Amino acid sequence: MPKNGFAAVRSPYLVPYDGTFRVARAATRPPAKRADKETCKLWLAEAVEELSALQHILYANDYHSVLLIFQAMDAAGKDSTVRAVLTGVDPAGCDVHSFKRPSLQELDHDFLWRTSARLPERGRIGVFNRSYYEEVLAVRVHPEFLKYQKLPRIPKKLDDLWEERYESIRDHEKHLARNGTLILKFWLNVSREEQRQRFLARLDEPEKNWKFESGDITERGFWREYMKAYEAALNATSRPWAPWYAIPADNKPFMRATVAELIVSSLKKLDLRYPELEPEEKLRFDEMREKLRKDR
Repeated sequence: MPKNGFAAVRSPYLVPYDGTFRVARAATRPPAKRADKETCKLWLAEAVEELSALQHILYANDYHSVLLIFQAMDAAGKDSTVRAVLTGVDPAGCDVHSFKRPSLQELDHDFLWRTSARLPERGRIGVFNRSYYEEVLAVRVHPEFLKYQKLPRIPKKLDDLWEERYESIRDHEKHLARNGTLILKFWLNVSREEQRQRFLARLDEPEKNWKFESGDITERGFWREYMKAYEAALNATSRPWAPWYAIPADNKPFMRATVAELIVSSLKKLDLRYPELEPEEKLRFDEMREKLRKDR
């Protein structure tokens, strides 16, 4: 295990730490032999059952926390994946936060402030549906947003600003990992064509109309810029203690099952155990048991 945190679970979707990740080579669809819908559903169900059991131990152990970060283009399936993967987790041990356009209060702080206030406590799983990574993704694609951030200094070369933010993110995540937070980051990699089909479904199917936003079409026009921003961000911030996984997202059942399996495998590497009672406490069990039997 690295000195600064946890050892990442090996996976064909793990973003390497040497800067060689390329969006153009990242799969958006699963291997043919693993694409069967029913098989993926069973695979997911098994992983969800294991995750539920592990979450109970995590909560009882109370030494580690888990931070799950989901980033993706619109219609990739972030919300449904979070629901599907965490469906069996005790709500008392899990918090989900969605980060959209920052408020005026949030803009009066540094870019890590609003998410830092939502970090999971020890024993709990925290989910960020979008996160501080928007500051090197959406803001990089739309640098005009910077004028609202009240920055005391903006470098003449914006590339320098992004590099500074990558450094801040790496330091932030290293600090969290050192202090017991297991960080797993998932980029749900949907293809441009699959996104087009899902947008059409939102327009054509009445029960999906509510999901449609005209701004989604506008952002679709910046696809190349977003892919460049994702490639740069994932290369700069995928580390053993805070790995990125680029998950194929064109097939939702496979995507959900893969995410669930990676979370389960990562939790197992923590070697979580229920806390052991002090010998003196155990000696009193017979006494307490006898009192309860008589208390009728």
